[in-house]
Amino acid sequence: MIGKSKTFDTRINCYACKHFYVTWDPQLPRGCRAFGFKSATLPSIVVKQSSGTPCMKFAKKENKGNG
Repeated sequence: MIGKSKTFDTRINCYACKHFYVTWDPQLPRGCRAFGFKSATLPSIVVKQSSGTPCMKFAKKENKGNG
């Protein structure tokens, strides 16, 4: 694997991001509040395809404990 950066195959887990949300739209069920769009696929995939770089707005969700 010569010439590839370490982030080339890095996948962003939208489900762990505080900006990710599920919409009521059956055609576009996944959304990103940081970028302000809805899509049929995970927003991080759309960002990667559009910009060529991994999502830079990923922010890990804070765990809210049960106690």
